[in-house]
Amino acid sequence: MDRNVFVLVHLTNPREKFWGLLKDESPAGVTVRGISLDVFEEWLRQVLRREEIATPPSTVFFPMHRIERIFADETAGEVVSFADRFRRTVGEDARYHLTPVPSPGEET
Repeated sequence: MDRNVFVLVHLTNPREKFWGLLKDESPAGVTVRGISLDVFEEWLRQVLRREEIATPPSTVFFPMHRIERIFADETAGEVVSFADRFRRTVGEDARYHLTPVPSPGEET
């Protein structure tokens, strides 16, 4: 998969699902900038309402032994991708909201 594409990562031990932008992949694992699917709906509503984000996106490395599957987040027929759903709901590209916000005094 190409870098900076939206992906869904299915993980084991513990079982969880993570959505976001693929930043890097290697034999050791993958790095994704995104959010757990457990809080995706809440995050989407907070972005839509321009509220303070309770659980902001993060950049996470997942070691290969935890990865069960990685899917490209793509709309297929009536199944809408998370990225397309975000765009339809918020009216903006999710990439903008996944970009880390620099700390005061930090270079961009």
